[in-house]
Amino acid sequence: MIRRGIAVIVLSAWAPGCVVGPRYAPPQVTLPSAWQEAPVATTGEVDRAALEQWWTTFHDPVLNGLVARAIDGNLDLKIAAARVREARAARGVAASAALPQVDANGQYVRTERSNAVPPFNASGVSGFFGPRAQNLFDAGFDAGWELDVFGGVRHDVEAAIAQVQVTEESRRNLLVTLVADVARNYAEIRGTQQQLAILDRTLESQRDSRDLARARFDAGLGTDLDVERAEGQFDATSSRWPDLERAVRQGTYRLGVLLGEQPAALRTELEPPGTLPPRPPELPAALPSELLARRPDLRRAEREVAVATARIGVARADLFPRFSLTGNFGRRSEDASDLGSTASQFWTIVPGVRWPFLSGGRIRTNIQVQNVRQEEAIRQFESAILNAVAEVETALLAHAQELRRLEHLAAAVTANRRALDLATDRYTSGLENFLSVLDAQRALYSAEDEEARSETNAMVSLIAVYKALGGGWAANEGVGGRRTKHIGETR
Repeated sequence: MIRRGIAVIVLSAWAPGCVVGPRYAPPQVTLPSAWQEAPVATTGEVDRAALEQWWTTFHDPVLNGLVARAIDGNLDLKIAAARVREARAARGVAASAALPQVDANGQYVRTERSNAVPPFNASGVSGFFGPRAQNLFDAGFDAGWELDVFGGVRHDVEAAIAQVQVTEESRRNLLVTLVADVARNYAEIRGTQQQLAILDRTLESQRDSRDLARARFDAGLGTDLDVERAEGQFDATSSRWPDLERAVRQGTYRLGVLLGEQPAALRTELEPPGTLPPRPPELPAALPSELLARRPDLRRAEREVAVATARIGVARADLFPRFSLTGNFGRRSEDASDLGSTASQFWTIVPGVRWPFLSGGRIRTNIQVQNVRQEEAIRQFESAILNAVAEVETALLAHAQELRRLEHLAAAVTANRRALDLATDRYTSGLENFLSVLDAQRALYSAEDEEARSETNAMVSLIAVYKALGGGWAANEGVGGRRTKHIGETR
C-alpha cells in the first residue's frame, strides 16, 4: 500500500493539469504607426548597428574613447551587473525547492544510566538492562522531497527568472542613460569651449576698437567718452570668462565620475580647446512599434508584469494540499566495528500531505494582494509606454525646432558681422559716432554666442533622440554574454 501511494503521488506531480495560476501573456498595447514630429523614416530597414553605437556617427575619437572608458569603469554599471548576478543566484535558490533535499549526518553518543531510579534501582535487575555505560554510533542520510503537484514552486521559479530579466533590463537602461550622459557632458564642454573661442575673438575685436578710439582721441578726432565706453565694454565682456571656465571644469568633473575615475583626471585631457563634433546628416530610422524591443525600461516594465503574474500562481498554490516524501537511511550500532554489517542498517519512508484548509483568510487575501500587484504592474507598463512615446516626440520636436533656430541665428551672425564692418568704416571716416561701433560689437557677440549655444543644444537634443529611441546597447548584449527573449519573442 505504501509503494502504491508513493507511485500515485509521484505520477500526480507530473500531471500538467494540476498546475494552478494564470498563464502569462504580454500586455497588449497600441502604438502610433508613425512619429508626429521630425522627419524620421518610417519605412525600410533600421540600421541597428548605427542605433546601437550611435555615438560613433559623430566621428569623434575623443568621444568614442570616453564612452568606452565609461562602459568599462562606471561604478553604477558595475553595481547593476552585480545585481544581475545576485538575481541569477536567487533564481537557483528558487529552483532548488523542486529537487530532493538530502543531508548526510553522523554522530557518536556515550551515555551512562542512573541505577538510582526505577526500574533500574530494583534489586537484582540492574544487570538485565545491560551495562550502565553505553555507546551509540549513528551514520546515514536524511532525505525530503516536497512534490510540486500544483505548480507553486514552478511559478516561483518563473518569477525568479523574470526577476533576473528585470535586473538585466535595469542594467541595460542604465547603460543607455550612461552613454547619453557622457555624450551630453562632452557636448556641453566642447560647446562652452566654442563660446570661449568666440569670447576671445570678440575681446580681440573690442581691444582693436578701444585702441582705435584712443588713437582718434590722441589725434583730436574723438572724445574721451569713446575711450571710456570702449574700456567699459571690454571689461564687461571679459567678465564672461569665469562663468565659461567654471562650466568647462564642472563638466570635466562630471565626466570623471561617469567614467569611474577621479573627478579631476580628465582636466589635462579635455581642457585644451576643442570644437563640437559634426552632427550626422540624418536621424536614425525607427518605428514607434520598435520601442518595445529597443527601450530597456519598457522591457523591464513588461518583465515586472511577468513577475507579478507568476506570484499569483505561487499564492494560488497555497490553496491546495502539499505532498511530500521524507525518509532516512543509515546504520546504527553500539560498536563502530558493527556499522559495516547489514544488521545495523535501518531506513524509513514517510509519504505525507499537508493541507492548510483553515488559515483565517490569509491565503485568499494574499491572492487578492498578488492580483492587485499584477494590475499595478500592467498599469505601470502602460504608463511607461505612453511616457516613452511622449519622450521620443518631445526629443524629435526639440531637435527640429533647435535646427530651425540655428538657421536664423546663423543668418543673424552674418548680418551683424556686416553691420560691424560698416559701423567701423563709417566711424573711421567720421560719419558715425563710436556708439554705433559698440552697439554693433555687442550685437555680433550676442548673436555668435547664441549660435554657439544653439549648436550645443542641437547636439544635446539629438543625443536625447538617440536615448529616447533606446540606442546605446546591442540586442545580444548582456552580463555573461546571455540574452533573454521576451515581449512577444519565442522563448
